[in-house]
Order: sequence, then C-alpha cells, then structure tokens
Amino acid sequence: MTLTQGLLLVVFLAATVIGYRIITKVPSLLHTPLMSGMNAFSGVTLLGCLSATAAATHFGSKILGMIAIILATLNVVGGFGVTDRMLRMFKSDKKGGRK
Repeated sequence: MTLTQGLLLVVFLAATVIGYRIITKVPSLLHTPLMSGMNAFSGVTLLGCLSATAAATHFGSKILGMIAIILATLNVVGGFGVTDRMLRMFKSDKKGGRK
C-alpha cells in the first residue's frame, strides 16, 4: 500500500465515523429535509462519477466508473422515491381527511 492509498483509507474511515456520529444526533423531525438535501449531494456525486469515468484511461478504471455511475444513480432515484413517499404521508386526500 502506498502512502497515498493509506491517507485515502484514513480519510474514508474518519469520514465514516464522523458521519455516523453526526447522523445519529439528528432529530427525527429533520430527517425528511435532510434526506432531500442529501439527494441533491448525490446528484453532484453522480456528475463526479460521470466526469471521472469519461477521463479514465484504463479499462479497469472505466469499469469501476461504470459501477459508480450505476450505484450513484440508484442512490439518487431511491432517495427521491423515499422522500416522495414520506411527503405523501402529509398530504390530505380530496375529502379533507388524512390518508
């Protein structure tokens, strides 16, 4: 393992631990707005995957980029689907009552 790979691994582990600790402290009333914001960040991740894959020169890098594009797309679509489902819980039907 090179020094760069070691540093990237340390950054990844630190981001994982810090992210988990932060997200567990979010009150449940803020989960829907937080999810919507995270979906926007996932869209940025998707754009990053697309540009990194386009710039890749090796075949293996292109395969990994394609996998990243697929996973990022699933994350965006699934996140907006869950947010839409949660927001529909707060809409009332035509008769004025709740669903």
